[in-house]
Amino acid sequence: MGEWVQVAVGDAEVRGYLAVPERGSGPGVLVCHAWWGLNEFFVSLCDRLAGEGFVAFAADMYGGRTATTIEDAEALVGTLTRDHARSVVTAALDTLLARPEVPGAKVGALGFSLGGAWAMLLSVWKPEQVAAVVDFYGTIDGDYSTSQAAYLGHFAPSDEWEPDEGVHALEAALTDAGHDTTFHWYPGAGHWFFEDNRPDAYNADAAQLAWERTLSFLHSHLD
Repeated sequence: MGEWVQVAVGDAEVRGYLAVPERGSGPGVLVCHAWWGLNEFFVSLCDRLAGEGFVAFAADMYGGRTATTIEDAEALVGTLTRDHARSVVTAALDTLLARPEVPGAKVGALGFSLGGAWAMLLSVWKPEQVAAVVDFYGTIDGDYSTSQAAYLGHFAPSDEWEPDEGVHALEAALTDAGHDTTFHWYPGAGHWFFEDNRPDAYNADAAQLAWERTLSFLHSHLD
């Protein structure tokens, strides 16, 4: 269903995975992968989104490297600078918007953990282009007053990687800035609960509910 394409980032290039629905066009959704890298889960997620009518694109932050353990993921994150991440996600957004399969001038951003933070920041960096953000278990401080996006969040209570107080603070910041904001909590779930390639964390019931909510949200704000 999808194809690998190159994204110009300054004088270099990074690869990205693009999935287009059968009808040949649809609203764009930028997928920001977690600290594991652009692994098969995030590639298949792009295909799933295309199956629901979206043009999905995910850029590779790590040059093809992926991690399966927390230790390896921490090492990969250690090679990533904020400037490089910003350059990659903004270039990926520009690439998605330039695709002829994406007719609109705005897209959605969907991110996981570390990628959730990049998706959130992208709505501030590119407020005219990002209409909707879906954030899976990721938080980051920021000034969201310039954003024009609506926000949907999926979080696990008592998450050791994302403390409840940080989630509540982010929700308050978005609400206070006047944004359409809905955060959901999934009792019994933990960090990475949506990722079915993490058997230690995957929660099928929570993942299915979050998926249904995500599709409804994206369709309502992008169609």
